[in-house]
Amino acid sequence: MSLFPGWRAAFRIARRDALRAKGRSALVVAMIALPVLGVTAADLTYRSALPTAAEELTADLGAADALFVDQGMGPVPLWQMPDGIMWQTPDGAPETFYDDERKPVDVPATFPKGSRSLTEQSVPASVTTRHGITDTQITELAVADPMLRGRVELTEGTYPKAKDEIAATGAFLKAAGLSVGDRVTVRGPEQEYTLTGAVELPAELKNESLFAVPGAVIAPWQKTADGDGKILPPQASGVKWLVQGPPGAGVTWPDILAANEKGVVVRARQVALDPPPDSEVPMAVYARGWTGSDTELTAAVLTVAAMALLEIVLLAGPAFAVGARRSRRQLGLVGSCGGTRGQVRAVVLAGGAVLGGVGAVVGVGAGFGLTVLFRPMIEEFSGRRFGELTVHPGEILAIAVLGLVTGVLAALAPAIVAGRQSVLESLTGRRGSRRSSRVLPVVGTVVLAAGVALAVYGGLSGNTRLVAGGSVLAELGLLGCIPVIVGFLGRLGRRLPLTPRIALRDAARNRGRTAPAVAAVMAAVAGSVAIATYTASTTAEQAYDHRPNLTAGTAALMTADTAEKTDLSRARAAVEQHYPVSGAPARVGRAWAGSDCSVYYEEEDGCGTLEIVKPTGEGHSCPLKGKGAKELALRISADEHKRLMNSPACVDEDSTTIAFGNDDNKIVIGDTALLTSYVKLDDPEAAEALAAGTPVLLNSAYAKDGEITLRARHVYNERDKENRARHPGEPRTTTDRLKVYVAPDSYATTPGIRMVLPQKTADRLGLHSQETGSVHTLTREPTDAEQQAADAALEQAGNQAYVWTGSPAEQGDDAVVLLILALFAGVVTLGAAAITTGLSKADAEADLTTLSAVGAPPGVRRSLSGFQCLVVALTGVLLGTAAGIVPAVALRLTDLREALKVMRDDPMESAYTPIVMPWPTIALLALVVPVLAGLLAAALTGSRQKLARRAG
Repeated sequence: MSLFPGWRAAFRIARRDALRAKGRSALVVAMIALPVLGVTAADLTYRSALPTAAEELTADLGAADALFVDQGMGPVPLWQMPDGIMWQTPDGAPETFYDDERKPVDVPATFPKGSRSLTEQSVPASVTTRHGITDTQITELAVADPMLRGRVELTEGTYPKAKDEIAATGAFLKAAGLSVGDRVTVRGPEQEYTLTGAVELPAELKNESLFAVPGAVIAPWQKTADGDGKILPPQASGVKWLVQGPPGAGVTWPDILAANEKGVVVRARQVALDPPPDSEVPMAVYARGWTGSDTELTAAVLTVAAMALLEIVLLAGPAFAVGARRSRRQLGLVGSCGGTRGQVRAVVLAGGAVLGGVGAVVGVGAGFGLTVLFRPMIEEFSGRRFGELTVHPGEILAIAVLGLVTGVLAALAPAIVAGRQSVLESLTGRRGSRRSSRVLPVVGTVVLAAGVALAVYGGLSGNTRLVAGGSVLAELGLLGCIPVIVGFLGRLGRRLPLTPRIALRDAARNRGRTAPAVAAVMAAVAGSVAIATYTASTTAEQAYDHRPNLTAGTAALMTADTAEKTDLSRARAAVEQHYPVSGAPARVGRAWAGSDCSVYYEEEDGCGTLEIVKPTGEGHSCPLKGKGAKELALRISADEHKRLMNSPACVDEDSTTIAFGNDDNKIVIGDTALLTSYVKLDDPEAAEALAAGTPVLLNSAYAKDGEITLRARHVYNERDKENRARHPGEPRTTTDRLKVYVAPDSYATTPGIRMVLPQKTADRLGLHSQETGSVHTLTREPTDAEQQAADAALEQAGNQAYVWTGSPAEQGDDAVVLLILALFAGVVTLGAAAITTGLSKADAEADLTTLSAVGAPPGVRRSLSGFQCLVVALTGVLLGTAAGIVPAVALRLTDLREALKVMRDDPMESAYTPIVMPWPTIALLALVVPVLAGLLAAALTGSRQKLARRAG
């Protein structure tokens, strides 16, 4: 007797039904296989890209057994963990300071007997390129030695072996425009090397550096610097030793402990992979509890997996429902032959299991194939090579089972409906009628309200788990309301033309088919909108917190040569030749009193000072600093704090940008060209004031009644013989009241400038001055090649001039993330709308036949399909957008709570936590995708009516 009576026949019927309806079966298999494919590929990519402990050791050690490093503490005992990363001085050890004189450590003496070693030492250097010059790092390391395999690999040419040869990473060659066989010169000592090969670091594919044999760069450079005082010596790092232990023994934990006694830290392969017990590790007791918690990450992954499973069920469910409806005569025959309702349900569920199993197998296989196919592209994107394609059989099996379970769950509701249908209705083809549940919308509304309240409460209380739970609950509640919303759509079509009216009424009449598809679109869009909203908000916050070092769209040319008068004309010509500049440059200078502090800075009180005295009182003193600041911070909101932080009184209290060779007084000598090109103050009154000798003050907090107080302390250094002879006697202090033009408050944040001082006013006040550079307006950001060419031309121009551009706020991959989210949601929306349109077309063939019979033109079929697709896509997108805002806002409330806590502890910390809607993403989803779905559905629908056999 079988344990599963009827299931064998049910699977046979399901298999034959799947083969008979190949189109619908392929659709269901694709819907199940696609998510399985994506999860499989993501799992394989994540596991392969995530380096194992052995792969991390290979990235550090190559094929060596250990890396011995002198930590610079001298020959004193140290403690370390078995991984060789964490270390400390023992308890009770005397405190050491950076300036303390330390005895050298004989590191090779700590190697196990019979070991072989290689030295490694790096030095930053400026080298020539095809375009000009660039800064990079040169590592002296015998990369040709087999001990380096796995860490450094040759991709072209040969390894360097002579002292006039050098190898470069592929990333460096690409940026520098060089190739194997070219010559490279290390600037300073002017040492020339031949590029013999291109190498890559498998763990750092984007690394831009050079490799030479030991003794090829640092020692000759030091020798040249010793003989020529104008050449700076190399700033080399400490020496490291890669060690290969005795054959068969390697480097053991006792070897490491012996090295620790001499002040050497060791990272050994066999110890890191097979660490000793904690009882043998002196530092172990201090390292406990240093591991982080993955609870929130696990909760997030489970939430995403649950919503993905729900989405697949919602998409595939209508397909099984239509399949069961089309097979109702067959199911009726099962019942008429004595089959129970359970056996009828078994036939439908077996169909889900068959198609779910096929989809799982296809998805897993395709996931493997795509991962292997796109592996090189993934490696380049991630910046590291896969050690191997890492497969966790348990995870792959779980993914396949998920696909199978998804198929069964998708068929569950149609199976229940089919089991309830009477045999007579099944055999005659009558559908019967069922009223929509009146309880479900009420429950859905209550759950929606509870979910929103829970998410908001979680945001206000800082509990991210409540935010996640409330967001999922709100989305589930909205799912319960969708049938009512879909039913309401039918009432909107009364005044519309024929095809949109039929599309809306068809969607309302067949809610069991329309609602799940709308829900699937909503689920996909909700997740995408939530992440996009949070990402856009955090990006806006980072942009607000960013303090640029120059005005956007400008480049500054400065000279570091302050000891003698310089001519900047050649340097300006170099910038104008190689940088994408427009217009004439604006000249910039600096002013100082007494001896120049940039030259005479070694002695205490050995140079003069110049400052704008800031008045006190309201509008001048920052209320967020000093007495009463914390009490004020407890009372104000984040918006009020932002207003105060952006006020002239507070804008540069916490930090200030020094950009033009001046000190923190930020007084710059310039003319009207500087106002228009850099300050962006295009005001005729300001230009007239500056031309007349009136300074332009950009921060109004330093002015009172239109005047400022300029205090200068004229101190002349004994070494400043020329100026000291002109100004003998004791240091003197002068205080001048100057009438100024006060710019609007928005200009207080101008990077690097607080006041523009005319040259003739500086001369009248008895201040020293010097032209230090110029500001150039850019048409775009310069490329690497343009920067290298300009640096080389500046080097030839002399006077140690340099040029730089403003540092933009870090963008990261936010734009890419938003695009991927929009594309993902768009694809799901198109797929769900297309599926629903195909099902409605198959389900409503009789209605289309009737339309043709009463004289409807052939184009009605096309337009009807298009509007059916549009209805599903647009409804799902709008609901999904509303649902996605809930978790994003709740999470930003959590961030706001944390920001306010930090601000109230330190009132000068920003509490700005904006909520920014990703309007381009929403516009793409709400406008472009639904219209595109409707047009595609209309274009792909045939307008010709197939001849139908007369019923009966």
